[in-house]
Amino acid sequence: MRLIITRHGETEENKEGIIQGHLPGKLSAEWIDQAEKVALRLKDEKIDFIFSSDLARAADTAQEIAKFHPNTPIKLVEDLRERYLGEFQGKRRSEVNETESKDEEPMKALYDRAEKSLYKILSKHHQDTILFVGHNGINKAMIAVITGKKHEDIKDIERQHNTSVNIFEIDENKNHIIHVFNCIKHLE
Repeated sequence: MRLIITRHGETEENKEGIIQGHLPGKLSAEWIDQAEKVALRLKDEKIDFIFSSDLARAADTAQEIAKFHPNTPIKLVEDLRERYLGEFQGKRRSEVNETESKDEEPMKALYDRAEKSLYKILSKHHQDTILFVGHNGINKAMIAVITGKKHEDIKDIERQHNTSVNIFEIDENKNHIIHVFNCIKHLE
């Protein structure tokens, strides 16, 4: 399977340092430019299926990419949502301390969700090119799964930029090759 992973375009909350988690987010004016550029970058890719987080900021980005792939089905998937951050959602990063929220999704649960989604799709689409449109946290968890890291390692994976592109080849034995990682050259 060829797997392309991208993150949604910038939101107003990203710009203001507001923690979103499961909140839908309001796409910024810059989002239009970012989404158009990532769509152009991916327009010549053969994409067989698009799976996107069901949160608006990711789903809208997936729709923009799909303009160049009008016959490619899009499936909105709750399991590709960002990590649930409980009481921190809607607050500025500067307003919260670094301890965990009492009701946030544990990193292990995020990792398990990413692993379940990846291998479910891999088993059905091992010969296809798949696009995942997600968020920083779930994309980092997906990358941890692909690269054989543990849930504790998610925090050490490079922050995923808005509309960054990652491209992997993954075989049925879960071996992988990284072709592109966290690339935003299309935004330059």
